Amino acid sequence: MQSTTEIKIIHQPSQEQLNQLGIAKWPIWTKEISEFPWTYEESETCYLLEGDVIVTPVNGQPVQIRKGDLVTFPAGMSCTWNIKSDVRKHYKFG
Repeated sequence: MQSTTEIKIIHQPSQEQLNQLGIAKWPIWTKEISEFPWTYEESETCYLLEGDVIVTPVNGQPVQIRKGDLVTFPAGMSCTWNIKSDVRKHYKFG
């Protein structure tokens, strides 16, 4: 059971939802298999084009995000990213 109070995930959003957000115009970030700590200075919304990641917030439950997930991370959250397969994602801060 994943918490929706911190990390919000929409699995397989519709193309219409993606178009409304203008995701195709967002920059792309890529990262190989790795593990690293991260703190969100501001909220981030991202859409995974490729990859499989387990994000574990400090004092929180691990959340798995995969290709096709639309994810929002809250501002101020510290977590660990554990990338299981190479990630390619569109992202937007704020």
